[in-house]
Amino acid sequence: MLTEPPFRHIIHHMNDIYSPHDVLYRPRWAADALRGAASANPVVVLTGARQTGKSTLLKNEQPFASWRYVTLDDFDALEAARHEPEILWSGARGLVLDEVQKAPGVLSAVKAAVDLDPGLRIALSGSANLLLMQHVSESLAGRAVYLDLGPMTLGEIERAAVPDILQELLAGRLPAEGMTRAEDPLPHMLRGMMPRLIGASADRSAQWWDGYVATYLERDLRQLSQVESLPDFRRVMVALALRQGQLLNQSEVARDTAVSQPTTHRYINLLEASSLLTKLPSYAVNRTKRIVKSPKPFWFDAGLSSFLSGHYDVESLRASREVGGAFEALVLQHLAVLARQLTPRARLHYWRTTTGLEVDCVVEHGRRLVAFEFKLSDTPRLGDAGVLVTFMREHPETSAGVVVHSGGAIRRLSDKIVAVPWTAIAGTLRG
Repeated sequence: MLTEPPFRHIIHHMNDIYSPHDVLYRPRWAADALRGAASANPVVVLTGARQTGKSTLLKNEQPFASWRYVTLDDFDALEAARHEPEILWSGARGLVLDEVQKAPGVLSAVKAAVDLDPGLRIALSGSANLLLMQHVSESLAGRAVYLDLGPMTLGEIERAAVPDILQELLAGRLPAEGMTRAEDPLPHMLRGMMPRLIGASADRSAQWWDGYVATYLERDLRQLSQVESLPDFRRVMVALALRQGQLLNQSEVARDTAVSQPTTHRYINLLEASSLLTKLPSYAVNRTKRIVKSPKPFWFDAGLSSFLSGHYDVESLRASREVGGAFEALVLQHLAVLARQLTPRARLHYWRTTTGLEVDCVVEHGRRLVAFEFKLSDTPRLGDAGVLVTFMREHPETSAGVVVHSGGAIRRLSDKIVAVPWTAIAGTLRG
């Protein structure tokens, strides 16, 4: 009796898959860049931390919403990916392959498929950056473009268009003075910007982050690496949250957590590889040799750092010494998204001298720079821009200096320096 080849039955099911547009979906600013990459390249790779909305984006944004969608969370699809991967894209012109890190061996078959059929388009997504990117770089060199999806911006949550403020600042065009409605950043710093937390109460967001950390420690880490002690790993996470925005001293973290320095170093690298932690590098050129070069750690979402620091309500966070670092993290989250909108993407740094002068963020795009100071204050003053003046004197290619604050006023502080509300970076500036 003739039998159907192994896994052949799942192709009929996949061809019937239809992903209806989610009426609650909020368009992501990264969608245009993803579309452009997909039109010009056979493979696009969308990575990022767990629960940032990668699958939701690919199910709702065209052309991906019209492609066949396969997740390797499905056992049959996972078995096919491991034993007969060509079944996954047979007869399709476009394929979204989700959770691809669960079967990294499928990438060799993806390479063969796009080489054989130049019209085939495949979008790969997954959460475990370390495994995924290593295998992608080895298997799909020259064929794939990589994009990272972080937490939502306030503008995305409120369905606003991508602001052009970063492009304008890089071109040396400062926004006009005026008053807008101020928005308290503290609730956003406490709750965070993850899609599942839109409109969540403080209690619910703390509970959600508790489950998020537990899932990361108990499941995701086991995919990434062997971890001898989960309690040790969590202590390192807490220590880094308490030091957010400070110079990274791994010896100090190791001492305070009673974890060896080599293990601390490995744990920090694992957090970075899994997109939970970013090490902001220093900006240094040959104009001065007295520049601090240690990176500064920032969590991918201010809500996670607030939770790890033990702040479960706004008043606790407001009164804490960590509040300034949480505000920096919130603004940096948004600046990073705007930087990724540029082609090529802009790079983010900080600048600090050995004498203690510091600029919180330097955005570099080609030969142009914009320097940022972050002030959790409703009334920025001219004195807040003093370090920007020093930096711009040393770096005349700086197009603009910006003091980002928590108030509602846009105010010129000098010919090239302006104070703007954080909502201008978040994309919700309005009168």
